Amino acid sequence: MRTYSRPRSSRNVDVDWRACVVTHTLESRGGSSGGTMVFGLNNLHAVQKEQLIAAYAPAEGAPEDKPAVRPMKEILKEAAIKASGGGIAGAGAMGINVCALMWMRTTVNFQYRYGMGTLEAMRHLYNDGGRGLGGIRRFYAGLGPALFQGPLSRFGDTAANAGMISLWDSLEFTKTLPVAVKTVSASAAAAAFRVLLMPIDACKTILQVEGSTGLTKLGAKIKQGGPLVLFHGSMGAMSATFVGHYPWFYTYNFLNTSLPQYDRKTELPKYLGRNALIGFCSSAVSDTCSNSLRVIKTTTQTSTVPIGYMQALKIVVEKDGISGLFFRGLVTKIISNGCQGILFSVLWRLGQDYLNSRK
Repeated sequence: MRTYSRPRSSRNVDVDWRACVVTHTLESRGGSSGGTMVFGLNNLHAVQKEQLIAAYAPAEGAPEDKPAVRPMKEILKEAAIKASGGGIAGAGAMGINVCALMWMRTTVNFQYRYGMGTLEAMRHLYNDGGRGLGGIRRFYAGLGPALFQGPLSRFGDTAANAGMISLWDSLEFTKTLPVAVKTVSASAAAAAFRVLLMPIDACKTILQVEGSTGLTKLGAKIKQGGPLVLFHGSMGAMSATFVGHYPWFYTYNFLNTSLPQYDRKTELPKYLGRNALIGFCSSAVSDTCSNSLRVIKTTTQTSTVPIGYMQALKIVVEKDGISGLFFRGLVTKIISNGCQGILFSVLWRLGQDYLNSRK
């Protein structure tokens, strides 16, 4: 005899399954030496047939213990739709940002490379452009590449965030994960995407730092080190993107789920104010975390000769010390990205809500 453990059931049945013994009986048929195994249900002690059958069948009309599992194809499709909506809205918002705030970003990158104060850097850039209208144009050096790189990079950031969060929220075993855990995957995807944009970023950044002679200096650097110099600073960019993207979207996602929600159509001022606050806080946290990595990345990327990260680190520390590594351009960066974060967050949410409402 063998004792069988209790099978899983969708109902609780008051049965002592330890007493349920199945007797294996071998009966000879027609004098044959062979036999057929017969499970004698009548020998099940303390359990009637009806109880056994009822134990396996759910009660009529009873709700399922678990919701039906959605097909993975459907989940991925929904995540892709949300990613495209978030990404397109993000790219559009970033395009407006580039035109409105390019002068501040040029100042930040110039400070990253040369380590001046905000007003000193702005005076230098203005004079470098010949003052007057030329001085104003100097702040917009690299605008062409920026109009490609900015929206594309933000498309990757926002598509990764919207898509991955939607994906994890759609899966039963990941929907209850903390926001911090869900945001890690989006940060990794966004960081990898930035590498593809490094040649555009290299052109934009050296034009911001060196002005009209930037592309000439970049061309000389390519002749000396080959086309791969266009990807110099890739690891720094990936690290800075991850370190900056993760706290930005973690702060954004955390505040977005914690603060009261307002309807865009009926409470527009509160709606805009809420998203402006979220955007500024997200940018301030992000910039503080990633500033040192961006200083190293910009120094490596805009050097007129190929250098490594350790050489870039040495250049920065020798000029401004350890404080220069962590705080060079940080105040300007927080102000710049604070304005950008407010503008981007408001425009992104408006665009994303509009696109989602049309689907």
